[in-house]
Amino acid sequence: MKKSNLSTLKRVFKYLKKHWALVLLSVLFALGSVLITLYIPIRIGNAIDLIIEAGKVDFDKMMPILFEIGILALCVALLQWVMNNINNKITYNVTMDVRNDAFDKIEGLPLKFVDSHQYGEIVSKMISDVDQFTDGLLMGFTQFFTGVATIIGTLCFMLYLSPIITIVVVVFTPLSLLIASFISKSTFKLFKKQSEKRGNETSLVDEAIGNLKVVKVFSQEDEMQQKFELADEELKKVSIKAIFFSSLVNPTTRFVNALVYAGVALVGAFTVMNVIPIGALSIGALATFLSYANQYAKPFNEISGVVTELQNALACASRVFDLIDEDEEIKDNENALVLNKPNGDVDLCDVAFSYSPDKDLIKGLNLSVKGGMRVAIVGPTGCGKTTLINLLMRFYDVNSGSISVDGTDIRDITRHSLRHSYGMVLQETWLQGGTIRDNIKMGKPEATDEEVIQAAKECHAHSFIKRLPLGYDTIVSDESNSLSQGQKQLLCISRIMLALPEMLILDEATSSIDTRTELKIQESFLKLMKGRTSFVVAHRLSTIREADVILVMNKGNIVEMGNHNELINKKGFYWELYNSQFSTTE
Repeated sequence: MKKSNLSTLKRVFKYLKKHWALVLLSVLFALGSVLITLYIPIRIGNAIDLIIEAGKVDFDKMMPILFEIGILALCVALLQWVMNNINNKITYNVTMDVRNDAFDKIEGLPLKFVDSHQYGEIVSKMISDVDQFTDGLLMGFTQFFTGVATIIGTLCFMLYLSPIITIVVVVFTPLSLLIASFISKSTFKLFKKQSEKRGNETSLVDEAIGNLKVVKVFSQEDEMQQKFELADEELKKVSIKAIFFSSLVNPTTRFVNALVYAGVALVGAFTVMNVIPIGALSIGALATFLSYANQYAKPFNEISGVVTELQNALACASRVFDLIDEDEEIKDNENALVLNKPNGDVDLCDVAFSYSPDKDLIKGLNLSVKGGMRVAIVGPTGCGKTTLINLLMRFYDVNSGSISVDGTDIRDITRHSLRHSYGMVLQETWLQGGTIRDNIKMGKPEATDEEVIQAAKECHAHSFIKRLPLGYDTIVSDESNSLSQGQKQLLCISRIMLALPEMLILDEATSSIDTRTELKIQESFLKLMKGRTSFVVAHRLSTIREADVILVMNKGNIVEMGNHNELINKKGFYWELYNSQFSTTE
């Protein structure tokens, strides 16, 4: 959903409301520094008027004024220092709130959103766009309030000194505003496009680094380089346009302000010499007026720069708000059941599901699994095995039909309790940044060290863990190269062995493990699955011979069902799959 500049700004003000006390303090300090800054030229004018002529200066009266000016300048510096610190705190508090909301949104987004968006683009919104937003917001707080207060204050002081000359200043003011407004409309669109291009480039870099081995294996370095250069060229073009238009604001407003200053100097000089009879004006007063004219003009230059930065900041904020406004998963029903130690009866009734409306995947699927049964799911790639697992875990909701656990539709069960009832080991491993002990304890944080070690032993992971320099205190992460893929998978299996959930889902859980270790783990799995409803997705059919029932899927449907011997004797689709793997050995 596209947002206008104004609506995005309103969203920013909602975040600022949480820190209204700091904002009020910032405004008060800004006003204080501006008032003192504007009072200083009056005292400078008074000092100039004490210079009567060459060799005649009233130093007795001038020295206290100069001392006073020095004290006032120190006060201004102190006020601005405190104000800048307050502005920093406001800005980074708002930034933290926005990032927290964005991350909280990601945690609540349905899996289909993550599946349909590049990870790099999401990361770019969370990090790069929020950083750009922070820079613009910080500049806005530092200069915007001070600039506005300076403009209003100088007008008041100039009106007091000479209303006629003030008119010269005010006449040219709308011209600066019109120029800044005209250019800012163009820059917002360009800066938003720049953010999008930056997100695309981040995604490409993320893809290239994350799959560098594959790139090298298939000698795709030149192709990836070309893709990056193309993305970089597109980013360069839109960045140059955005910077070009935004950079027009400052020189054009400076030109207008130079005209204002020249007009004030000319009219003021004629007034001092009584060429224009519009009231008496001393040389000191003229110097004060010129100082005000310059200070009046300066905020327009600064604000024009702030407007440019704000265009970039709001464009980036708009992308982040787009993420925050994404539709979350459907909330749990108010009366949703909390699943506690289920028996494990799972029923699928006339289930239909597809990722896109124009392409059917699963339709009319019926299945009844009694508690404690071991169910194997096999079939060719793309037949719907992993999709079925996603539906059981309610990562996706069925389009029609129902899935129930212990007789209750899973849509009437809280997601947290449903997913907590399953122990899941995927083909893709994931380790959080932390120690090996922390990773194993993820499913059972209160576990003792003895329980952690016992779980690792059952998965045959204890031996390699002890060989590591720090043992269970070794720091690992998903990006860590200190562990092999098989060792990472053993740690993921250890989590399940420790948590001992009521139901199990094993999606190619031993795909990265050597055959000898796999045979040992299969024994541990058999013990773990005893009395627990278990769904096992497997490509190696030798691993599921002991399953109570084997579901043979093809094109989203269960085409055969039975145990291993029954399906072999049928000599149907399963028999063909099995023989395609073992025809050379059996």
